[in-house]
Amino acid sequence: MRSLIAGGLFATLIAGSVAASGIQIEVEGQANGTVTIDLLEDIAPQHAARITALAADGKYNGVVFHRVIDGFMAQTGDVEHGKMGGDMRRAGTGGSDMPNLAAEFSDVNYEKGVVGMARAQSPDSANSQFFIMFDEAPFLNGQYTVVGRVTDGQDVVDAIKRGTGGNGAVIGQPDMMKTVTVID
Repeated sequence: MRSLIAGGLFATLIAGSVAASGIQIEVEGQANGTVTIDLLEDIAPQHAARITALAADGKYNGVVFHRVIDGFMAQTGDVEHGKMGGDMRRAGTGGSDMPNLAAEFSDVNYEKGVVGMARAQSPDSANSQFFIMFDEAPFLNGQYTVVGRVTDGQDVVDAIKRGTGGNGAVIGQPDMMKTVTVID
């Protein structure tokens, strides 16, 4: 009986985290302001749940935008190596202590304000990092999991400090996600 109750409680907690409708990011640096993202649980339930769990645990607080390519996207979410004050040469190489996620590809196109999950070469290697689009990028369609959409604060996203070179590495002090909060 206890295991049934405990199992039911665990299922309720997991379902509750997936049911969160979005996150709010307080951006600090060259860009300052609030970005609201609607997580698309119906399209990418596992990825939405992962972002929700990491945000609820405060793991995204203080994480930098380490890769920012003008006209393309701003990438963040390295909860292992991307904290402000850490060795920024390693930012973008880490993830959370949770296992990688299988791809949840959809027919949602990559356009301005779409949020996608960053990954390594394997489609099933997304973990904690994500990126926010500055513009459309049809070559990403069906290749990277779409996890959300900016519903407010795209002007803040558009003001994030840009990186240089082909990889978009940010020189000097990058902008960061000061706090990331789960919202209904």
